[in-house]
Amino acid sequence: MSNGQPSTLDRLKAEPRFAGLRRSLDVYYGDVEREIAMDALYGRFLTRSALAFDIGAHVGDRIASFRRLGARVVALEPQPDCMAVLDALYCCDGAVTLVGAACGTVPGSLTLHVNSSNPTVTTASTAFIEAAAGAGGWEGQVWDHEITVPVTTLDDLIASHGMPAFVKIDVEGFEADVIGGLTRPVPALSFEFTTIQRDVAFAALEKLAALGSYGFNIALGESQVLTFDQPVSRADMAAHIAALPHEANSGDVYAVLL
Repeated sequence: MSNGQPSTLDRLKAEPRFAGLRRSLDVYYGDVEREIAMDALYGRFLTRSALAFDIGAHVGDRIASFRRLGARVVALEPQPDCMAVLDALYCCDGAVTLVGAACGTVPGSLTLHVNSSNPTVTTASTAFIEAAAGAGGWEGQVWDHEITVPVTTLDDLIASHGMPAFVKIDVEGFEADVIGGLTRPVPALSFEFTTIQRDVAFAALEKLAALGSYGFNIALGESQVLTFDQPVSRADMAAHIAALPHEANSGDVYAVLL
């Protein structure tokens, strides 16, 4: 609350339309320790006025971190409700460009499988949905309807907005497809992986290795803490992901051009 008036976040949480996003807004905003850790991690890759791409922005907690670091942000999010939240939170920030689209290997359109109760796992990948079926930790997830959304590529985003210093990719099993739309190396990026689809992580690693000489690191879950003191090779990262227990569930792989 400020001056007796509800904040934008409070108003969004109270709006019935955004009931499915309420948990994300609670989890991803207002945890100061988490924000400090996140800023320290992304501060390795972003300096003031640098450009960041947020692919799969959801409710925008990474946008918030990038802006605290002084970076400019181009954020992609194909879900209309998530875009409405992002617009409410960031429409007045001239350093944030919001794009209502998915990102993929080629421009066009795709079918998005929406999980209304848990929009954070909405996906363009039917393989992701199949992998989640019956998997421990994924019980009760239902993708209850589909929408068609426009698709752009990382190459097209670079052509329109310039070369980013960092790209964050979190698209629920579609990460390798997003990287497939990149034909030249970017200085640094991250992509989410899950233990139910390690093959997607392996494919993403191979695509990045084909683009340039990258070193890799990893942060499990939402820890914001890198596992290795120094970047490791593609082969070592693949072996590390392969050896993780199923219960590790998910995390982010970080790639830095050496």
